[in-house]
Amino acid sequence: MEYRNLGHSGLQVSVVGLGTNNFGGRMDAAATANVVDACLDQGITLFDTADVYGGQGKSEEYLGKALQGGKREKAIIATKFGMKMGEGPHTSGGSRKYIMAAVDASLRRLGTDYIDLYQIHRPDPTTPLEETMRALDDLVRDGKVRYLGNSNFAGWQIADAHHIARREHLTRFISAQNEYSLLTRGVEQEVAPAATAFGLGVLPFFPLASGLLTGKYRRGEAAPAGTRLAASPAGQRALTDSNFDVVERLEEYAQTHGHTLLELAFSWLASKPYVGSVIAGATKPEQVAANAAAASWKLSAEEMAEVDAIAKR
Repeated sequence: MEYRNLGHSGLQVSVVGLGTNNFGGRMDAAATANVVDACLDQGITLFDTADVYGGQGKSEEYLGKALQGGKREKAIIATKFGMKMGEGPHTSGGSRKYIMAAVDASLRRLGTDYIDLYQIHRPDPTTPLEETMRALDDLVRDGKVRYLGNSNFAGWQIADAHHIARREHLTRFISAQNEYSLLTRGVEQEVAPAATAFGLGVLPFFPLASGLLTGKYRRGEAAPAGTRLAASPAGQRALTDSNFDVVERLEEYAQTHGHTLLELAFSWLASKPYVGSVIAGATKPEQVAANAAAASWKLSAEEMAEVDAIAKR
């Protein structure tokens, strides 16, 4: 497993990370523990969760239990706050009031006294960003949080946060988590340049485009039962001829180079200089092993250009 510094920080993360949104939902505590153990065995150290995953903190709770018994120090726990966690005006967002309550709740569920990477899950238009960043800086100074990141920020918001931190001498963000794959490349327009300019590592989520880049979906065939796209009306809309046109060309390219489509999807992202870790979910240990091995293809500059041309939308 390769390890990289996340942005311009000293925090090293595995180039493949685990997304834990299945914990507490599709996966019970025993299945969670099996996947977490498989990750640590494969050298995967970054576990990305959120307070809303699994419903009312179940993902954090299951992850915390799975890391008991001396495993906590082997893991980098990244969690998120800001999405709606209950009724009333103080159960979401980026206000100081909510952040102080949210972090304590996450620490309690995770069974730890610190969070490695604390991320705001999405921008909060109702709270000044300076208020959010001052509260997060206090968490770092208090020792509850080690590093800070953002999720679903636009490029201008990343720039705004950087300048606020610099002007006010606050802890800055070191990561930007956004949807990014061979089929979803909007990050490249503003987020990636902003992250590069201001020293943030990009953490792609949905790197397999909800499974379209695994090869399990075929043109003209029903989505396999139990898969993400089979269960979601929005997912069904992804099974378009235009998407299959790209997927089929990418799969052919990977095969002619002795690799799978899955390996191409991971390795293409991992070959981007601004990517810190590629976050993907897994529900079984064998999926963990496949993901861990998938980022080992070191694409040349020529290969990257060829793949970019195929995937250009």
